[in-house]
Amino acid sequence: MNIHTLNHLLDHPINKKQRIKAVIRYIKWQLGSRLIPGAVVFNWINNSKAIISTGETGMTGNVYAGLHEFPDMAFVLHALHKEDLFVDIGANIGSYTILACSVIGAKGICFEPVPSTYDKLVMNTKINNLENKVSVLNKALGEEEGIISFSSEYNCMNHVIAEDEIIDDKHKVDVNISTLDNEISDDNIPFMIKIDVEGYETPALKGAKRILNNNNLSVVIMELNGSGNRYGFDENKILKMMFDYGFKAYSYEPFTRKLTDLKAKNLEEGNTIFIRNKDDIEKRINKSPKIDIYGIFV
Repeated sequence: MNIHTLNHLLDHPINKKQRIKAVIRYIKWQLGSRLIPGAVVFNWINNSKAIISTGETGMTGNVYAGLHEFPDMAFVLHALHKEDLFVDIGANIGSYTILACSVIGAKGICFEPVPSTYDKLVMNTKINNLENKVSVLNKALGEEEGIISFSSEYNCMNHVIAEDEIIDDKHKVDVNISTLDNEISDDNIPFMIKIDVEGYETPALKGAKRILNNNNLSVVIMELNGSGNRYGFDENKILKMMFDYGFKAYSYEPFTRKLTDLKAKNLEEGNTIFIRNKDDIEKRINKSPKIDIYGIFV
């Protein structure tokens, strides 16, 4: 048993309210994944499903705690409506796409560059009957079109290979890279975008100038953890970039449904949710029904 992982999970906001059940979930998954190796179907929220294999840390976190990235994922569930378009950049095997498009019923477009991960993403859309609701594209997104090399052995942490990074050829793959502006038309602007591209956010945003300038885009959720340093990007400049597009940065507390302004903080200190028109988003999240996460209503 990984004590560090278990302690971390017991501090999760959902698990704090039911720690014995959380330990049981953890042990059942650890034992089950060893006794029955291979992919399993996980019955998730509101009859959604996910196909999970051992080692897929992001998705197994959802097994342990309901919502692995609790503030961001709960915000997606509270802010999205069925008629919205959700774009998932760096979708991995589809945690956010499942929440947005299966649990809430929004339309979706998702991008996943690594072919083996893309195949799992496709399976997760199919098991949730999302073929007619979600477009799944095997592409990376950046500042211009072309071919780019990706790592392929790091699961949810696969990334664009930096110039000075040494990776064995068998653990890298060349993939197509496009821009969001080339992939999304003006008559199909998303309400919400999630970006998790392991440090490559700066080029992805530079390739989305037209989309970011469109006021129909209300929310951008970004994973900013300092990974941009491997490419020489200063992620703090992203704050100014998003401000220039009319967004402000917030963190979210799901139980109280409170948005907190992050403009005075370093982005790496909290969940980074960029919002236009905060008043409109607050109306949405306050009217959204509560959702059952392992018996805890959020």
